[in-house]
Amino acid sequence: MRGSRRAAWVGAGMLVLAIAAGILSAQWRVTIEPNAPYDGRYTFVRLRYTVFSRSGWEFDYPAMERNFMTILQDLTTIKPHVRESNIHRMDDPELSKYSVAYLSEPGYWIPSESEAAGLRTWLAKGGFLIVDDFLLNQWYNFERSMKMVLPFARIVPLDLSHPIFDSFFRIGTLEGMHHPGTPEAKAQYYGIYENNDPSQRLMAIINYNNDIGDYMEWSGQGWYPVNMSNDAYKFATNYVVYGLSH
Repeated sequence: MRGSRRAAWVGAGMLVLAIAAGILSAQWRVTIEPNAPYDGRYTFVRLRYTVFSRSGWEFDYPAMERNFMTILQDLTTIKPHVRESNIHRMDDPELSKYSVAYLSEPGYWIPSESEAAGLRTWLAKGGFLIVDDFLLNQWYNFERSMKMVLPFARIVPLDLSHPIFDSFFRIGTLEGMHHPGTPEAKAQYYGIYENNDPSQRLMAIINYNNDIGDYMEWSGQGWYPVNMSNDAYKFATNYVVYGLSH
């Protein structure tokens, strides 16, 4: 009898785990909305990629884009698509129509040769990449993958003297932000310059130990301190303004 009870408890436990796994899997699957037809207006572009166990490119989609585009429309002279945003693979020829793109969770990103080549070409033609939502030991995979795209690129720390922190809002400090829910992961900011030359344009801004996308997605629900959400919008606005003007 004891053996039967133990087997029943084990079976019930396995069922709970299976249900939990199914719920988590369902949460990672999102409904991808149609891309906005190109019309010259600013469109938020998110880069899509595939990994073996899970994805991360779609986290915060599409609420983050809609919240951010509402702020961008209200505060700047940019007239973006507010309710529509685009998703493109890195080797999609359509990506060349857009000058700014967002890459989420690069700690799990491993580009194929075709994707690496597509992103390399886009960056060389003037594309500006915003990298966001990764922390701590996820850096190593991001660096490895970025080297597949730009083998000779140097990833360098940025400080407040860089124009990107004064392109629209004047950012007063780079201290104070951290990855949501991980206070020990203090935000750091890195960049990649064209030809590794600081006198040339910044091709990529890298938000390490940070997740401005999550702060923007939940800015209306009170999950995070107001100053964190406000700062996330300021950084994101500066990034887009810099990308569009350089």
